Amino acid sequence: MRIYHKAYVYLTCGPDLLVFLEPDHPNPDLQVPGGTLDPGESYLQAARREFFEETGLSLDIALESFADQDHIVKDAAGSLPGLHRRRHFHGRIREKPAAQWEHFETSPSAGGPPIRFRLFWVDLFSSDAPVETRFFEGFGAQLEALRSRMERQNNGRH
Repeated sequence: MRIYHKAYVYLTCGPDLLVFLEPDHPNPDLQVPGGTLDPGESYLQAARREFFEETGLSLDIALESFADQDHIVKDAAGSLPGLHRRRHFHGRIREKPAAQWEHFETSPSAGGPPIRFRLFWVDLFSSDAPVETRFFEGFGAQLEALRSRMERQNNGRH
């Protein structure tokens, strides 16, 4: 089984998490920005690069690793089948750059044409917050750890 090293960014602003959908892809599940490490790249370097490629935004904030995950991806269109060894990073911003926007990733790791992303924010603490199963390929598995982390950080500010 092929192993892919991946890095993802869970960017929050207050209670909100930045997520995206791929409007031109039939799978409606939510995702967070990130992807495959390039040769010689650290997880943190890849997280920053992939975040920029998928959102168009540069991050000049601290990113902290908060979870690791091994996830097996089966053969599906547009995916890389194999073991995805993931490192998840959390970053916080004080002000949203926009409520929503679209951006194209021009060099997808699985190859093919540019991918259109529709980026927007979801409130992780609202009564209609998306559940873990609304997220693509196991990205929602980190939601409880992220919520706990956000609550600890907010409680430490008082």
